[in-house]
Amino acid sequence: MLVEHQVPLQALNTFHIVARAQHLVRIRSEADVLAVLADPLWRGVPRFVLGGGSNLVLTGDVQQLVLKSEIAGCRVVAQGPKTTVVEAGAGVDWHAFVAWTLAQGLPGLENLALIPGTVGASPVQNIGAYGVELQDRFESLDAIDLETGRMFTLNAAQCGFGYRDSVFKHPGSAQRMGLQGRAMILRVRFALPRAWKPVLGYADLEKKQVQTGIADPTAQQLFDWVCEIRRAKLPDPAQIGNAGSFFKNPTVSADQCADIIARDPKVVHYRLHDGSFKLAAGWLIDACGWRGKSIGQAGVYEKQALVLVNRGQGASGTTGGEVMTLAGAIQTSVYERFGLMLETEPVVL
Repeated sequence: MLVEHQVPLQALNTFHIVARAQHLVRIRSEADVLAVLADPLWRGVPRFVLGGGSNLVLTGDVQQLVLKSEIAGCRVVAQGPKTTVVEAGAGVDWHAFVAWTLAQGLPGLENLALIPGTVGASPVQNIGAYGVELQDRFESLDAIDLETGRMFTLNAAQCGFGYRDSVFKHPGSAQRMGLQGRAMILRVRFALPRAWKPVLGYADLEKKQVQTGIADPTAQQLFDWVCEIRRAKLPDPAQIGNAGSFFKNPTVSADQCADIIARDPKVVHYRLHDGSFKLAAGWLIDACGWRGKSIGQAGVYEKQALVLVNRGQGASGTTGGEVMTLAGAIQTSVYERFGLMLETEPVVL
């Protein structure tokens, strides 16, 4: 086990915020985790698990011991009558994993293409896009308890998935199981349907069908469409620092939705199975005039108001403080106009 000290984190977070980890260990197997837990020098020291840094806002240097997830490997685990189970190490790049499944002739994750981050972070956030959420394809995961060193496996029900939510985002309590800050995910398994059908229905995908004249796209075609759509709307973190969608789409009752539509008929909304409605947070932010605006070096992306970006370069880039000041100002504007408090998605450290 090698502990690195004073490690620059600018290249390890997609917002490219300048910060350092006081201490960092690269985790490439469960043995590395156990070595950290067994070392008396690090016993009792607060820890922070870092994946791809794509859902993170750093507001200063990280004092905790950073466990950088770098567990590699992808494999087919089992073939069943209805599904094929595949597994990937927590440190595997998510988009690369989606591409790997298609290369194996195993569709099912193509709607989730080009989402930044690692496989290990995907169940924490219950990532989702274009009609598919991770929980729709999830089979199980292996993790390790950072307090006891005990290995354990969780199925979908035990992960407590919700909209951009899971048991990994909540502290434990008498009322509910919580693993926030306590578990490190090692491997994740997915059950991919053998009787595959394309998941369509979103306006952007329907436009692609019309443009291409392809009514029933293959999984690879759908993958390519999703990549094209995301690249047209969202900034490449390699070029413009960002953490992807910064706010969750709020869910409201039918009455609340009707009230907002009465005042703003163009509001983008989607009816959910339970009769409630999901509103497009990007539209709400745009309606409040924030698209393209900045506070310091933190700005709202010109092509998608849901994304906050780093307008600076290198050491002169935005700070975590500027990002959160901008986020707070946006929340206030949306609340004053629509009576809704937007919830942020990234982890703020």
